[in-house]
Amino acid sequence: MNWYEIRVQGHLDQGRSEWFDGLTITYDVDDNTVLRGPLTDEAALHGVLIKVRDLALPLLAVNRIEALREEQERKPA
Repeated sequence: MNWYEIRVQGHLDQGRSEWFDGLTITYDVDDNTVLRGPLTDEAALHGVLIKVRDLALPLLAVNRIEALREEQERKPA
C-alpha cells in the first residue's frame, strides 16, 4: 500500500474525507486542499482522481509519498 498526497486548487470541505476514500484533508499556505493518505493500489488512486475531475477541481500535484521516503533512506549520509 502506498501513501499519496494529492493537491487541488481551492478549499474542499473536510466533510468530503470519507467520499475521498478516507484521505485526510488539510490546507496549504495558499489555501489549496491537500488530500493525503494510503491507497490500496493504482485503481484506487484513479478513483480518487476521477472524483477530483467530477468536482471540476484543478489538479495541482500528485505525489507518491512512500517512494520519496524510500529514496531518502537509500541516499548516503
